[in-house]
Amino acid sequence: MAELTQAEVYSPRWTLQVWRALWNWLAFFFQIFLQILRGLGHYPLLSGSSPSFKPLPVVELSDLDPSDTASVNISPDAEVIDDSGSRVERLTVVLDLDETLVCAYETSSMPAALRDQAEEAGLQWFEIECVSSDKECEGKPKINYVTVFERPGLHEFLKQLSEFADLVLFTAGLEGYARPLVDQIDVEKLFSQRLYRPSTISTEYRDHVKDLSCISKDLCRIVIVDNNPFSFLLQPLNGIPCIPFSPGQPHDDQLLTVLLPLLKHLSQQRDVRSALYERFHMPEWFQKHGIPSSPRTL
Repeated sequence: MAELTQAEVYSPRWTLQVWRALWNWLAFFFQIFLQILRGLGHYPLLSGSSPSFKPLPVVELSDLDPSDTASVNISPDAEVIDDSGSRVERLTVVLDLDETLVCAYETSSMPAALRDQAEEAGLQWFEIECVSSDKECEGKPKINYVTVFERPGLHEFLKQLSEFADLVLFTAGLEGYARPLVDQIDVEKLFSQRLYRPSTISTEYRDHVKDLSCISKDLCRIVIVDNNPFSFLLQPLNGIPCIPFSPGQPHDDQLLTVLLPLLKHLSQQRDVRSALYERFHMPEWFQKHGIPSSPRTL
């Protein structure tokens, strides 16, 4: 009888220890499960983003003050006119491709759950064949099959943007991959120019840097939108760092809600650099990462 009483006294303490151990194991496996889920979005075919880069704060339309810089007017025919009635060159918007407009995966290595998730969320996607830089054993070019997810609002964004700006595509991707992809998203030929990896340059700090001077010598009316800020380290005052896109963000609204209003605002500025500096302070950001304001080109 005494033994039974002692067991009754210590049983709750033993049960509590068992439950704590079970809880710790469940928490451990839950953390592993989360890591697996996060890993589903980390297989882009050609990702230009830096692993150490953290997106800068989003610029909302309410943050824009049209009185902070010299402005111009846009007439109904999209010709830009300044206050004296003189014509001003249209804004040139340079757009990155991967993780800015789309997110692409090699189909053979893409988790099936990722496409199912994207379809359920209503994301637009398509598949393409692209020529790889690798060769088959017979010496023939290797063909890769790629699944491409479009950033929400992509086509409307390009259409509205083309009404007041000249569009240039500038990607660090190879032409064999990027050209058929862009053919799919730019059926209306809104891009006036397409630039691929050979057009990028190497600096002492980063490779595949996009030098805007190869597009225009006048940097007053040109901007670049890229999820990787190191792409525009040669012209930090002309860059707009955007949040990277992946299929795990089906409700992403960056193109139409954030970027388009900002670009409309910039199209009304005589010099975009002063406005962009007030928004992002990119020269200081680069200096914090050990890159001076005028890096030397190799």
